[in-house]
Amino acid sequence: MAFNYDLDFENIDFRKNPELYRVGRGEQGVLLVEPYKGEILPHWRFKTPEEAKVSSKKIYEQFLDYKKNDDFVGADMARKFLQMGYTRARRYTNYKGGRKYKENGEINERQIDAVKAESAAIFEEKWKLARTDKEYLKMKKAHQKEFG
Repeated sequence: MAFNYDLDFENIDFRKNPELYRVGRGEQGVLLVEPYKGEILPHWRFKTPEEAKVSSKKIYEQFLDYKKNDDFVGADMARKFLQMGYTRARRYTNYKGGRKYKENGEINERQIDAVKAESAAIFEEKWKLARTDKEYLKMKKAHQKEFG
């Protein structure tokens, strides 16, 4: 089922109301779903490989903790932040300032930034671990079967 952007995200605690959460595609809802956004976002950094290592390690640890506590929504949100670390670092790898488009809508010229590429690879490794985790995949399937 698609991610529902019509919910009152400012007033929903998804830890108390996991039945309202929908996985959606990719990173959908990553900056909306509380209390997880507030728990994970402060650790999300990818500017340098050193920051990416610390950040991805911490967020992956949160993923494991959520999973251990049978908190699928938290685990899925941590997985989304790992994915977003990879995708945002890739965007900054390819485009100076992370801007793919010019103000007139034309695509900016690609400029490969090796430092950001390393940050992206660091996040990609942890993202792959999370998204292929067998227990996580079972939890995801059960959540989707029960709630959509």
